[in-house]
Amino acid sequence: MKVRNSLRALKKIPGAQIVRRRGRTFVINKKDPRMKARQG
Repeated sequence: MKVRNSLRALKKIPGAQIVRRRGRTFVINKKDPRMKARQG
């Protein structure tokens, strides 16, 4: 899990989903679980 300022690059990766939880934005990816990130 990485904490990043911009999730734009991770958004384009196949299988990526953007989810908002607890006031934070997460990128989760079932196809490639290494591509997880959090913003905020």
